[in-house]
Amino acid sequence: MAKAPRRGPYICGIDAALDVVSGKWKGLILWELDAHRVRRFAELRRGLPGVSEKMLTQHLREMEEDGLVHREVYAEVPPRVEYSLTEHGRTLNQALGPLGAWGVERMRREGSEAVAVTETSHEVSVPAGNPVRGCHS
Repeated sequence: MAKAPRRGPYICGIDAALDVVSGKWKGLILWELDAHRVRRFAELRRGLPGVSEKMLTQHLREMEEDGLVHREVYAEVPPRVEYSLTEHGRTLNQALGPLGAWGVERMRREGSEAVAVTETSHEVSVPAGNPVRGCHS
């Protein structure tokens, strides 16, 4: 079943913004692409432990349709595809900065643990109370 297009009508600006970033992984994709500028699919997947190939593909397609992500396909053998943020995606990532700061404060207040992600994609639990950088801070 095809998903209905996301074009409103919206109740307010927050409704419109959340429509674009809805989904567990979209904010993290924005963060990963902002941090590394250009990523291939496998690099994105390693940087987002727990995301399935299907979900990452779906989110990247939606983000490309929404003008947040640029997909560059190189005519090579084997084919090479790289993803990067558009200017529109960079501005959304900046707008999410205060939300990331709010989340870090909430984690501190609740004593929540964080997962540290390394380049080798090993997840490490970080005990509550340790300083944690918000994805968008």
